[in-house]
Amino acid sequence: MSIDLDDRPADVVTSLGSTSVRLEPSSTTVVPPHARRALSRTTAEQRFELIGCWVAALALAWLVCGRLMPWDGPLVFVAVTVVLGIALIAVVTAIDNGWPEVVDRIVTIVITLAAGLVGLALVSTVLFIFAKGYKPLLHLNTFFDDMAGVGPRDPLDRGGVAHAIVGSLIEVGIAIIVAIPLGIGTAIYMTEIGGRFARLVRTIVEAMTALPSIVAGLFIYTTLIVGLGLPRSGLAAAMALGVMMLPIIARASDVVLRVVPGGLREASLALGASRWRTVWHIVLPTARPGLATAVILGVARGIGETSPVLLTSGAASFMVTNPTTGVMNSLPLFIFSTVRSGEPVYIERAYGAAAILLAVVLILFVGARLLARPRKGSR
Repeated sequence: MSIDLDDRPADVVTSLGSTSVRLEPSSTTVVPPHARRALSRTTAEQRFELIGCWVAALALAWLVCGRLMPWDGPLVFVAVTVVLGIALIAVVTAIDNGWPEVVDRIVTIVITLAAGLVGLALVSTVLFIFAKGYKPLLHLNTFFDDMAGVGPRDPLDRGGVAHAIVGSLIEVGIAIIVAIPLGIGTAIYMTEIGGRFARLVRTIVEAMTALPSIVAGLFIYTTLIVGLGLPRSGLAAAMALGVMMLPIIARASDVVLRVVPGGLREASLALGASRWRTVWHIVLPTARPGLATAVILGVARGIGETSPVLLTSGAASFMVTNPTTGVMNSLPLFIFSTVRSGEPVYIERAYGAAAILLAVVLILFVGARLLARPRKGSR
């Protein structure tokens, strides 16, 4: 048997019995793998196409609204511009790409415009309120005085909303003390314990999330004020706000607790922990940021309510710090009563109170997020 070896490394030599066979390298062509479409990235050419399409859409909208059709108003112009812009982008994308790219581009633009519209509405609302109510905020008496003895036409350097700020904080604080344990406890029962009544409780909670605020105020008015003889006070208003906040906190907490991975519960139970220790030491710390968001949603719902406070507490123009003695004002109720007067100075005070209300909600939100942040070094 003879084997003929060649120095060329590309040759392959094999032997079959007494016959030597030389295998020459084949001339096969390696096909490169198909490149993935980068749908989430935009090149300079694509950005130039987007800019050109929107500029063309503006020109066409001006032509359609101003020359061809009797359409007036900025809203119609914006709507026509958006429709024409999406159509032009779809056509330009379809010239060089396929149908998936066209659908991806259209959906991306629609979602981006929707998010921008929501953000614009929020920012414009906040800026409008602060632009209308910045004058009362320039006077320190707005934050430290009440409206006792102040008339509707008195200047802004007299009177303030301190009594309404204190009343809102007291009422919301009592409502939080009542609603947070009941709401989170209800969510723990629906998620961790379950049972034959869990579905019924979840149905009732979901139905109560759409409860009108006036119904909550009437419920507290008939049960506590008429039935039990409790006077109209900040405590009754706090109970009405608690009824409004409870289903929001329970529903949002239920969703958050169900997101916690089941493997964490199983691992804790496998190590010998009881169910309540698993919930207290594993489930609740894991879901703490989401529970803080649930609490903020409930507080935001309750702190801006007017009709339950009007029915159960009433408005006072002086400082009241005891929630059980008598009527207690709040920021939403102060805004409602001052706007009804029709006096320009009172309306400016109402916008200033609305700006303070937004600031209070923002402070509560930031505080809750900071408290819910995981501690450094914790495992």
